[in-house]
Amino acid sequence: MTQSKQEQPGRFKSALAGAFAGWLGRPITLGDGKFWSSWYGASNFSGKSVTVNSALQLSTAWACVRLISETLSTLPMNVYQDRGDAKVLAKQHNLYGLLHSQPNDKMSAAVFWQTYLASMLLWGASYVEIHRSAGVITSLEFLQPDCINWTVSDTGEVLWRYNDPITKRLRTIAERSMWFTPAFTVDGFEGLSPIRMGANVFGGAQAADEASAETFKNGMKSSGLITMDAILKSGQRDEIRGHVGKVSREGGVMVLEKGAGFQQLSMNPQDAELLSTRAFNVEEICRWFRVPPFMVGHSEKSTSWGTGIEQQMIGFVTFVLRPWAVRIEQSIRKSLLTPVERLTYSAEFALEGLLRGDSGSRASFYSSMTQNGIMTRDECRRLENLEPKGGNADELTVQANMLPIDKLGQGGAAVTAQDALKTFLGITDKENE
Repeated sequence: MTQSKQEQPGRFKSALAGAFAGWLGRPITLGDGKFWSSWYGASNFSGKSVTVNSALQLSTAWACVRLISETLSTLPMNVYQDRGDAKVLAKQHNLYGLLHSQPNDKMSAAVFWQTYLASMLLWGASYVEIHRSAGVITSLEFLQPDCINWTVSDTGEVLWRYNDPITKRLRTIAERSMWFTPAFTVDGFEGLSPIRMGANVFGGAQAADEASAETFKNGMKSSGLITMDAILKSGQRDEIRGHVGKVSREGGVMVLEKGAGFQQLSMNPQDAELLSTRAFNVEEICRWFRVPPFMVGHSEKSTSWGTGIEQQMIGFVTFVLRPWAVRIEQSIRKSLLTPVERLTYSAEFALEGLLRGDSGSRASFYSSMTQNGIMTRDECRRLENLEPKGGNADELTVQANMLPIDKLGQGGAAVTAQDALKTFLGITDKENE
């Protein structure tokens, strides 16, 4: 089907706007590879232009990126200090407020970590500019990954060139002022973008979506056959087509003459294969983001991650969230802590935050921790934002007699309780022997 002359300029204008989005008003050179990749898109077998924006228009890609980035961004990022054999929250450290609450004056912590993860998932790396005052980090500014290039100076230092979308100027950022975190990498520096590396899969999914839309657009798919017992003239054929089309659009009863009959058509093999291809594309895209299909609403096949919600959540945390969390935690240590601070300070996502919406699991967790002498009741109350009670509530206890842990194996209360029970039952030490 040919395109009208009026439709073609609109499509070109849309493609032009998408390719130049974020680049207007900036100097562009032949070395700006990310601009040219945005214009042409990653090459693939389908011939479709695969960019970050076009990939996100695929519902599966959108769902995978949102699932990982939004889930991890809602977990608390804490800074800890080693004190002997224990780790305590280092709220006095300047990084605690930045990483836990608000990294800059434009973003909350949740928004910052969501964009940070989305950048790694889509572009293969995340870039944050470090602002310092008197040697102390005061803010962390997220940088758009499609506006950054890098070079190496004569001294071997990496210089980052940023086409600032706000000031419309090209500026250079020193290596010590850049917090750079690559995603999956094969050389230890350059992060690989799933969108570019998986261009064949994303391009194929785009082509399948377009083919599906064209197939069902304006009722182009024939739903049945009209059979006649006589040869019709062209005018009669057009009259029958018009009548059938009107009934299809407006409803009602189809009236046919001259021994005509209607035969319903089932889905042809080509359409069935198209639907199968689209379902397979969901699984293919999920592989690139390492997300089980059932977590993005694709429940056509049963999952092999276990039958219970608990097992599925354990698998999601272990194989999806934890690798990203560890990568970011170690990047913080490398880029935001001084060599001296690295000896005692660390930053970690509190994965226990996933229990926030499950009161039953939280209760089971607290019960196990308090009854085995791992946490006090006051520590559990603090996690629930409750005021500590002090006294015995701040003592470690075990399940046996709920005694302070340092009383186990000693006399005192334990012996007294045992003797009282023997006296009540009338058992003497000689009988017990």
